[in-house]
Amino acid sequence: MRARSAGGDLSATDIATLAALAALAFGGSFIFGITGFGSALLTIPIATHLVDLPFALAMFSLLDCTNAWRIGLADPKSAVAPEWKRILPLIVVGTTIGMTLLVNLPRNAAMIALGGFILVVAILNLAGGESVRTIGRHWAFGAGLAGGITSTLFGAGGPPYAMYLSRRGLSKEQYRATLGICTIFSITLRVCVFVAAGLLMSWKPWLWALACLPASLLGLWVAGRAFKRFSRDALIRAIGMMLVVSGASLIARGLA
Repeated sequence: MRARSAGGDLSATDIATLAALAALAFGGSFIFGITGFGSALLTIPIATHLVDLPFALAMFSLLDCTNAWRIGLADPKSAVAPEWKRILPLIVVGTTIGMTLLVNLPRNAAMIALGGFILVVAILNLAGGESVRTIGRHWAFGAGLAGGITSTLFGAGGPPYAMYLSRRGLSKEQYRATLGICTIFSITLRVCVFVAAGLLMSWKPWLWALACLPASLLGLWVAGRAFKRFSRDALIRAIGMMLVVSGASLIARGLA
């Protein structure tokens, strides 16, 4: 049985795969809506059991970009301009370095090292709760640089920004809005890199991302309602748990 689409024929298997990807899009967007990052930790590993890795990266980069713009523009007045203005220029530098290193760096060792560092910070966040130590603003430059590099190399630019902003004494609204601005910039750059690399030159990832968009937006909506019930302490702990998953995921990928 086949159904016609703008991109050609959709078999029954394609429809089942698309439905599963839509469910993943919902889950990933819910995580993204709560923490501001980390959706790829759920979507990409599972999606690669359904579609090949380049297609999964391409399709979900489009959905992540949509999520980033949706959250980043939801409450722009809460974004702390001095924070994102310090971070954004270094994201460009980090992305440039990441593109250069992409073909030269021993990726497995780098993944393991980055994952270990993220795990240490995550444990400190989980142990500290509201008493988590505030760090200086100069750490913004390291966060932007590291986020640009890791976004290009591993598709995981969010953890460095989240680690920095969660330790700046921001309210949960300021944290979410500021991280949203950084994520908009970072993921949009990543999409541009994927276009340049040819991963988004066919219509299929665009059409399938469009088909999954309603589920993705629903996940953001549910997350927005849940976010209002979070205290700052609960948000820091949620970030810490996502960082644990992020660090462990990077270590596992490096060892594999």
